[in-house]
Amino acid sequence: MTDLIFKIVPRAEWMASSGDYDGSAHDRADGFLHFSTASQLPETLRLYYAGQSDLMLVAVDAAACGAALKWEHSASRGEDFPHLYAPLSCDAMKWARPLAQDADGNFVLPGLP
Repeated sequence: MTDLIFKIVPRAEWMASSGDYDGSAHDRADGFLHFSTASQLPETLRLYYAGQSDLMLVAVDAAACGAALKWEHSASRGEDFPHLYAPLSCDAMKWARPLAQDADGNFVLPGLP
């Protein structure tokens, strides 16, 4: 089974990128692309994307990222997160889907492994 990690990207930014994805301004400032596991997604969305809409959820094959993918501890969240120290290659991307929201503005995640 493929281990997937997930990147949340504003749709306009995602549509403007062609080929490999270099990350958001926040990613570039930190020196790596931020990802979440399926179980980390709800809290990541709540903490960092509340009130935003028109977001994309990008699924990535963690193994395809190679040695540039590091699991690093986040003291604020008390768990390890995947960080990619390279552009996200098209080859590692599995799919990109719009992140739906319900009538109350809560994010509705697609069925994830």
